[in-house]
Amino acid sequence: MNDISTIDRLESKVRSYCRHFPVVFTKARGATLEDEEGKEYIDFLAGAGALNYGHNDPVLKEKLLEYIEADQIVHGLDMVTGAKRAFMETFESLILSPRKMRYKIQFTGPTGTNAVEAAMKIARNCTGRQTIVSFTNGFHGVTLGSVAATGNSHFRDGCGMQPQGAVFMPYDGYMGEGINTIEYLEKMISDGSSGLDHPAAVIVETIQGEGGINVASNEWLRSLEEVCHKHAILLIVDEIQVGCGRTGTFFSFEEAGISPDIITLSKSLSGYGLPLSVVLMKPELDRWKPGEHNGTFRGNNLAFVTAGAALSEYWSDDSFGREVMRKGEIVRYRLDRLVDLDDRGVLSARGRGMMQALDCGSGDLAGRISAMAFKRGLIMETSGSEDQVLKCLIPLNITDDELERGLAILEESVIEALCEISHEAAERRAEKLWMEVLA
Repeated sequence: MNDISTIDRLESKVRSYCRHFPVVFTKARGATLEDEEGKEYIDFLAGAGALNYGHNDPVLKEKLLEYIEADQIVHGLDMVTGAKRAFMETFESLILSPRKMRYKIQFTGPTGTNAVEAAMKIARNCTGRQTIVSFTNGFHGVTLGSVAATGNSHFRDGCGMQPQGAVFMPYDGYMGEGINTIEYLEKMISDGSSGLDHPAAVIVETIQGEGGINVASNEWLRSLEEVCHKHAILLIVDEIQVGCGRTGTFFSFEEAGISPDIITLSKSLSGYGLPLSVVLMKPELDRWKPGEHNGTFRGNNLAFVTAGAALSEYWSDDSFGREVMRKGEIVRYRLDRLVDLDDRGVLSARGRGMMQALDCGSGDLAGRISAMAFKRGLIMETSGSEDQVLKCLIPLNITDDELERGLAILEESVIEALCEISHEAAERRAEKLWMEVLA
């Protein structure tokens, strides 16, 4: 069992996650996956952030099955369906109106990168300018437009050409403590000899997911918004991985009190792992001509059903958000405890809400820990410029028992890996000493 030879024989080399977790998964419920041998795994990956409400949430599943059983519309391009209308009404009443947010909703193609592509088009068309400012370690997708705003060379090199249209500025903390990178951005924009063309937009993640869980401060985000307003530059906030409640509020930028011109949402928006992406734009930016940005799968009605159900189930009040913050504090406490146990000072922890990370200092150590955790029954991925960061993207509705079991496995794996590396280092020192004696 757990035979993946067919995958190795037939699937492209581009596959990634199945290389790190080489088993055949067959069942899933909540925060638990099961392979075909019956072994269970606690899921700290959650579909790379697409499963904030876990696998096969029973409330969402019931609504989905009822919809399918009634032979309602599954595919309808962007035609009006009951499911689409219900989702938009729910999104307005539970998300937009309570926050006094006025946005038009655009349904893009089914993936997050398409939402980013659309957001960039909106900015360029509305301003008449071309340049998009992105940030170091940013990740916004891998299609040609979005990968131009993605910093990691691993993704950029796969294009087969030089990505065009974006320039990079240092993210909060990138230049070290005490250096205000917004002042640098302001200088580059203001100086006509800096070489930076007047940007159409700035695109930013409040917490960089693939970049290694780098957290922008609220003050930095507010300063960024001020610079954008001062220079008539549109502010795009990419909420694709960090949004839909992962930080404790539905939008991650709420705590900073900013009002983006454009917002991209995907991943956990459907609530069930079904493809769904949207762009939220301030009404004055909605200058599209009909069909100017289209796609066959803009109207994923199954996703509309589960998305509406997720909003009604989890976001009708603030109680779920408070639970997310409570669990996030538990995760951070346990990560900080691991940092305290590391007498070499290699480990560090960072994050916000239920988007937390353990920086291992090297990809080798992070990779070892991830592999050891998987053998013990825990799935979690690495991120960062050198895959040196263990990323905790835990389902937000995980039970306290499952959370405890997962964190215990992580702790055991970290301790084992640190001991293993210390032993190897001791052996190398002994070998070097022995060679010097022989010499």
